[in-house]
Amino acid sequence: MGKKKVRITAIRQTVYQDLIAKYENPIEHTCDIREGQSWISTNGKRPEGLCPAAWISMRTYVESLAEGKGNFYDGWMQNPMSAMLSCNDGFRPFSFYVEAIDEDE
Repeated sequence: MGKKKVRITAIRQTVYQDLIAKYENPIEHTCDIREGQSWISTNGKRPEGLCPAAWISMRTYVESLAEGKGNFYDGWMQNPMSAMLSCNDGFRPFSFYVEAIDEDE
């Protein structure tokens, strides 16, 4: 049996203005991801267009789901073949829903 495809959906971004003001140098360009945007990972690989830093935070979960493994942390998610993860940006983290999908989706 081949690897499953995994859908990665950007759910929500949180912005911590107080932390930005206290610790971050002013920057003009931050994140290109938008809520509702989605990608399909094939064979557990990073989809084109997905932020490489966000991929680092979810890679292990996506690879596991692609292998047909799930049920992370013994019943954490309602859908055991999914996970809710966030990128590692401490100022404006994005939450991502990753889920194994059928080949025809």
